[in-house]
Amino acid sequence: MATAPLHRLHHGEPTLGEARRQLLAIAHELHGRGWVANHDGNVTLRLPAGRLLATPTALSKRVLTEQDLIVVDAADQVVQGGRRAFSELKLHRAVYAARPDVMAVVHTHSPSAAGLAVAGVAVEPRMLAEAVVSLGAQVPLLPYAFPNAAEQIAALQVAAAAVDAVTLENHGVLAWGGDLEAAFLRAELVEHLATIQLRALQAGRVRVLPDTDVARLLDARTKAGLGPDARKKAG
Repeated sequence: MATAPLHRLHHGEPTLGEARRQLLAIAHELHGRGWVANHDGNVTLRLPAGRLLATPTALSKRVLTEQDLIVVDAADQVVQGGRRAFSELKLHRAVYAARPDVMAVVHTHSPSAAGLAVAGVAVEPRMLAEAVVSLGAQVPLLPYAFPNAAEQIAALQVAAAAVDAVTLENHGVLAWGGDLEAAFLRAELVEHLATIQLRALQAGRVRVLPDTDVARLLDARTKAGLGPDARKKAG
């Protein structure tokens, strides 16, 4: 799936109509790929003044329409749309607080990555060179906590400052990026890696790249403008 970059107005604000279409397309894609079921999963896009465009709670992504999408204010109160906000907004807010460069967050229960998270196993990007460049050397597995528990929010905020995706123990995947497409692609890559990892385990074991090669790949990641070191240079 490919989505066009967000059209922007002269002052940098995303065009809300285009944002709605892109967010809806991603929400449908999550269901179509089997990464969410029932009312699982959520997607947000950062808007000006602390607002977020978001999928609502208690509605399958399969039947979601543009009219179902909501806008919440900085206090997570619905200011546009007639549906309710989902309870995991605090997770999204933790990422946005840690990363001013992030514009979108995607949360899935994609089966391979969620399965590893239930088993207490982190997704391993060091299996493939391309994954190290795209995601870095780790996709942290955050310890289980009751949904929206303060310790989970704090742990996520710390992790988000350093990485672009995590898995949550007994929960699922959270990925983010500079736009909706980037956030979606990172969630996609986490699930792809998890599937490869499970198959490698079935075949015998997971082998990772040599440390020296991982270091070279992380350098390439920084040169590509990705990761915390690149953000420090840009800042």
